[in-house]
Amino acid sequence: MTSPAFPELPAGFRFGAATAAYQIEGAHDEDGRGPSIWDTFSHTPGRTLGGATGDTACDHYHRYPEDVALLRELGVDDYRFSLAWSRLLPEGTGPVNPKGLDFYDRLLDELLAAGIAPAVTLYHWDLPQALEDRGGWRVRQTAEAFAEYAAVAADRYGDRVERWITLNEPFCTAFVGYAEGRHAPGAREGRGALAAAHHLLVGHGLAVRELRAAGAREVGITLNPERLHAASDRPEDLAALRRAEVLHNEVWTEPLFAGRYPDHEGETWAGLADGPWRLPGDLQLIGAPLDFVGINFYRPLTVEAAPHHEDDPERRTATDIGVAESNPYGTRLTTMGWSVVPAAFTELLVDLDSRYPQLPPVWITENGSAEADSVTPDGHVHDPERTGYLAGHLAAVAEAVAAGVDVRGYYVWSLMDNFEWAWGYEQRFGLVRVDYETLTRTPKDSYHWYRGLITAHRARTEEPAR
Repeated sequence: MTSPAFPELPAGFRFGAATAAYQIEGAHDEDGRGPSIWDTFSHTPGRTLGGATGDTACDHYHRYPEDVALLRELGVDDYRFSLAWSRLLPEGTGPVNPKGLDFYDRLLDELLAAGIAPAVTLYHWDLPQALEDRGGWRVRQTAEAFAEYAAVAADRYGDRVERWITLNEPFCTAFVGYAEGRHAPGAREGRGALAAAHHLLVGHGLAVRELRAAGAREVGITLNPERLHAASDRPEDLAALRRAEVLHNEVWTEPLFAGRYPDHEGETWAGLADGPWRLPGDLQLIGAPLDFVGINFYRPLTVEAAPHHEDDPERRTATDIGVAESNPYGTRLTTMGWSVVPAAFTELLVDLDSRYPQLPPVWITENGSAEADSVTPDGHVHDPERTGYLAGHLAAVAEAVAAGVDVRGYYVWSLMDNFEWAWGYEQRFGLVRVDYETLTRTPKDSYHWYRGLITAHRARTEEPAR
């Protein structure tokens, strides 16, 4: 089978791969690491597929030199990974764990020796359980603890980190975790989830302040805005689209890039939104200038009006807004059931750029696909569907760049198969296959394609070879 052509991107464009701490590290109770909400959630019966946990995951904690070698062979410019908050501060605040600090020292030094620039995410969903026990993101004290954690990380690693990301996909933390209950901590709340959304943004603003004070080189945040379409032009479906835009996108983009709260939050949440958690000065704190915004994208969504509990605040969660979501695009589906529509990626990027004049430069911090790949008898992993997905979405990024969007780089999700949250180990997103029995790593065809893309890009733009 012929491999897809390599999309052409401008000189200076950077390529990378991404992972997250709880999904790959393992070593959940070693060297002083404290429990996180994902330890608690995954050990609760019925929460994850097959009762899977991240106790061992990919054992990256012990095998990181092998994984950095895979990154070096891949030829990436950058590696995006997250720190485990409870590995550094087991209680979320207070005493620092020296052995946790030492682990990331070793990882950073290994990356730099391989010529790979680290891009560090401070928060990829694994809140220390001790902070959740005191209210979690529902309370402002967690945002303040996050600033303390950011200061610890910046003080220790700031001399080596190229790019800092405060939060990964706060939508998932606030709404999938505190409203839908599908992610840790597994809550189903209304005001609690909206308070969490706000305090995540406050935590971001406080962390930006600490990172700037420590002299951080580049500071940003990663969002997962949705490209949304209405199922029809019926007034009720268009109203549902407006509410969905608030829930998925404007809760984050309006305070960050326009200095205001969403115009339609009142009709979206009917009095739930404007709570006592908002304090004077918060918008100024949240909207501090950033060096970049990370965008994660996988698929578009279609929305239509649906029944909900608007008149029953006791039963209503923050995602119960009278919207049904689907993806009826008539295209191939990944094993997650997500439609493959690269053109929607271009539309999303162009729309964000036109909507927000203050939008900083964009980095694609996650994009990839889960596929049903397996090892053949000759030891190879053929995954043409993933290679096609990556080629199509990188071409979509190139189209956005041609349309004037300032996109600086692209990080594929993910370097390796890993613990895929509530889906356990059934969904495989990696360029590298992980055998969860032996922990053997096997680069897939998509790994080799991506390496070829990076090599061809450097040759075409006359960048020096690695």
